[in-house]
Parts: sequence; C-alpha cells; structure tokens
Amino acid sequence: MQTLAKLSAFFGKTFAFWVIAAAIIAFYLPEIFKVLAPYISILLGIVMFGMGLTLRAKDFSEVIKRPLDVLIGIVGQFAIMPLLAYLLCILLQLSPEVAVGVILVGCCPGGTASNVMTFLGRGDVPLSVTISACTTVLAPVVTPTLIYVFAKQWVQVDPVAMFISIFYIMVLPIVAGVLVNTFFGKVVRNAVPVLPLISVFAIVAIVCAVVAVSRDQIARTGLVIFAVVVLHNTLGLALGYVLAKIFKMDLKKRKALAIEVGMQNSGLGVALAMAHFNPLSAVPSAIFSVWHNISGPILATVFANMKDEDEAEADAAVAADAKEEAHSANGTSEHPAQA
Repeated sequence: MQTLAKLSAFFGKTFAFWVIAAAIIAFYLPEIFKVLAPYISILLGIVMFGMGLTLRAKDFSEVIKRPLDVLIGIVGQFAIMPLLAYLLCILLQLSPEVAVGVILVGCCPGGTASNVMTFLGRGDVPLSVTISACTTVLAPVVTPTLIYVFAKQWVQVDPVAMFISIFYIMVLPIVAGVLVNTFFGKVVRNAVPVLPLISVFAIVAIVCAVVAVSRDQIARTGLVIFAVVVLHNTLGLALGYVLAKIFKMDLKKRKALAIEVGMQNSGLGVALAMAHFNPLSAVPSAIFSVWHNISGPILATVFANMKDEDEAEADAAVAADAKEEAHSANGTSEHPAQA
C-alpha cells in the first residue's frame, strides 16, 4: 500500500505531464483511443466516486461558521466563469460547436484540484473545500440552467436531460462514495492515498478519448481553442482574487477564492459535451483539464510567497528574536575570553 501511495503521489504531482503526453499520442494514433469514447461518463463517475470517498459532513461546516464567505465563493464560481465564457464567445466570434464547449466548461462547478492548489498556495483550505463541495451539490440544477441561458443562441439545449446526466455522472457516484466512507471509514482511510492514481488514469483516458474522436477539428481550431481556454482560466483566477478583495477578505481567503473561481470540473464539461453536443464541444473542457493543472501550480507557487501584513510582522518578529538570541549567545561566549 505504501508503494502504491508513493506511486499515486508521483502521478498526482506530474499529472499535467501525463495528460499532455497522452493527448499528443492520441492525436497521432486516434484509432487506438476512439474505443474509450463510450466510457467517458463511467470514467468521470469513477473520479466522482473517489471524490465522495474523501467527503465528510464537516466539509460543509464552514457554511454554518461563515456563510457569507461561502456564498461569495459560490456566486463567484457560478457568475464569473459563465459570464467570461459568454463574452469571449461573442468577442472572438467562435463557431457554435466551440462556443458551446467554452460555455460548458464555464458553467461547471469547481474542480477538486482547487483544494490541493489552495493548500500549496497557503490559502484558506477549509473555505476552498466547502465552496467546492457546495458548488458540486448545486451543479445538477445550476449548471444546466446556466448552459441553457448562455448557450441557447448557438444550439438547442435540453436542461432536463442535462440534469439527469449530471445526476447519474456526479450525484450518484459522490453519494455512493460518501456512504462507503461513512460505513467503512477505516478501510477508506487506508485507500485514500491511492485515489489520485485512479483519478489521474481516468482523466487521462477521458482526454485521450476526446482528442481521438475530435482529431481533425483540433487540427483546424486547436490553437484558437487553447488561446480561449488560457484567457478564460487566467481571467477567472484574477477576477476571483479581485472579488475577494472587493469584499475585504484577508489574503488566505483571497487565495482560496481566486483558485476556486478559476479552476473548473472540466471532466464534467467533457461528459456533457459528448452526451448532448458535438465531440468538438468537448475539446475546450479537455484542454482546460490540461491547462489549469499547469496554471494552478504556478499560481500556487506565487501565492505561497505572498504574505499579508500580520504574517510579515510575525516573520519579522521571529527574525528579530533569533538575531537577538544569537547576539546574546555571542556576547556570553566572548565574556570569559575578555576576562
């Protein structure tokens, strides 16, 4: 189990590399990976089941402790990214298939990787976990509604069918995971370190399937989609931070909100696109899955080196105390010699 845990940690840290490598291979050898396309929903269900195994009632405790912070995060998640997606589609005059894909990923709940990035960036992890959990719970209703509102001018959208898809793809696996965690907690705790390994392979397989079935379209529009995804993600991260600053949140909360708003559950976007729209519509979500696992660690590194006034003062005080102790020690050691 320890070997598997170490292997899982390694694949988790190098996730972006494996996704990029797999996407390139799938682009040049599409016939091998097309067989995975019918199993995208099942693969995402496996990822969601793993998420459910890590959820507990206390993950929602911040709703009671600080409801305003959580509400700001939820509204930011479901307002900023969909609006950004819509504006980018209009301004860049994207094709209907690509526009729907960009809007799809914008309307998805927060991604589970956001909690890890918040931790690495020394942000408010409990707030991040709670916002992710709440947006995931709300997704079956909110996501189809937002997609209908923002995408209906390009394609016909059936929000009821999407609700059913999200219920089967997300809600049931997560509930199953929570129940297993509740009744078999000890076994689950031993297995949790291995979950990232399973999630990495599932998401890599999803990306391979999307790239394989959309190879020709990606060859024509891949650079445009990549540019839109990078812009969408970067603006989302920045506006999430600005939103927190407007509400005068402290630095740790600003970090958490920026990452929560900017990082999406792109796997859900892929599954919905493949089930209800054109395969090309799944490409923005697939590229988003790659990109936000590159931008997330970069931002986390920047955030880890950012300190608010209280933290800076505390560090300065510790440094001053250490310097004084060193000076005193030097004075003590020199005294006998001087005598």
